[in-house]
Amino acid sequence: MSYMMVGTYGPFSSSLDDRAMTCFKEATAHFDNVQYTPVAVATQVVSGTNYAFFCDAKESDSQTLYSAMITIFKPLDGVAGIMDIEKLSD
Repeated sequence: MSYMMVGTYGPFSSSLDDRAMTCFKEATAHFDNVQYTPVAVATQVVSGTNYAFFCDAKESDSQTLYSAMITIFKPLDGVAGIMDIEKLSD
């Protein structure tokens, strides 16, 4: 049996389910200059769901890959939106 502390993110998983991928695509659909590829996700249930996506990222004018963390909030009713994007490495 596993226990999760209320209000915290669960562990990261490299298994991205349909709900997580739909949320990611909805929130990042307008990006043209950076391509983000989700590698793992952790979730936090609130009045909706917070998603923390660990991603590989590549700018359109460069072949250099770097890591990024994208935090997305998906309300119970409504559209997913990006809360934060953090570049983790070069």
